[in-house]
Amino acid sequence: MPEPARDLVRIRALGKRFDSRKGLFGKRRSLKAVSDVTLDIPRGKVTGVVGESGCGKSTLARLVVRLLRPSDGNVMFDGVDLGRLSNREMRRLRRRIQMVFQDPYSAIDPRYTVADALLEPFQVQGTRLSAQQARDKVTELLAMVRLGQELARSYPHQLSGGQRQRIGIARALAFKPDFLVLDEPTASLDVSIQAQIIALLEQLKAELGLTYLFISHDLGLVRYFCDRIVVMYLGRVVEVLPAPRAKPRHPYTRTLLDSTFAPDPTQRRDISRLTGEIASAYDLPAGCAFAARCAFADETCRARVPLLAADPDGHAVACFHPLT
Repeated sequence: MPEPARDLVRIRALGKRFDSRKGLFGKRRSLKAVSDVTLDIPRGKVTGVVGESGCGKSTLARLVVRLLRPSDGNVMFDGVDLGRLSNREMRRLRRRIQMVFQDPYSAIDPRYTVADALLEPFQVQGTRLSAQQARDKVTELLAMVRLGQELARSYPHQLSGGQRQRIGIARALAFKPDFLVLDEPTASLDVSIQAQIIALLEQLKAELGLTYLFISHDLGLVRYFCDRIVVMYLGRVVEVLPAPRAKPRHPYTRTLLDSTFAPDPTQRRDISRLTGEIASAYDLPAGCAFAARCAFADETCRARVPLLAADPDGHAVACFHPLT
């Protein structure tokens, strides 16, 4: 048998626009949430996506699992173009593609018990389970995320935030998928609970051979957990770091790194503040969207959009004046 391709997911020129009207009688306008994203997600690795709020991270996540349909481009999963699949075909493929959402409090139906929530994927997929098989499956999934069987009859309001997020992870693993998209799965949790969830995700990746797309605004967490880092700014990928400790070359990435808090007083450093206004996603400038806040910007930056270019090491940057 031929070996599987190195990249499980391939994203090409992906874009998403949302059309709306400004006010009741205002003109129609278009928000470019994701623009021309080309990205490969290696099999068995953790690919992190970081950026400020509103940069398009969560929209990208939903496009990758086809919860949203793209305006442009396509997503290939293990050689299959998701955009060409019917709803029925996509439902079957979702056994291999799952997503864990940011808010564990709204991800589970409050009327469902834990057991009901864990068995919901089997109902959606039309998989019939006997009563004994259902009990065994609930026990197996709870054990997978290090929770006791006694929680099976509990309701979401009886659980802590960390327990709810573990239930969300367990539900996503019901059919033992290959690919898991994690949309800020620790953002609403206490720091100590965040560490437990990350440790659990590391263990599950090793046990099940999972591939992760990990969305976060916490660059420190991404540098710890991910194998490579994708940096987004106003819908575009501006840099891809091939390793978590790779030296950033885009001014925006450098600013993100400089803003990471270091609890050790001996490691603290001066932070260079950004000036200038953030461009509107409804009215992006003709050139680089970061130019108005960049100390190195010139007329070329304001007139042309820099293309993402990679060096032989896989370090890609979209900048006319990359840092050395």
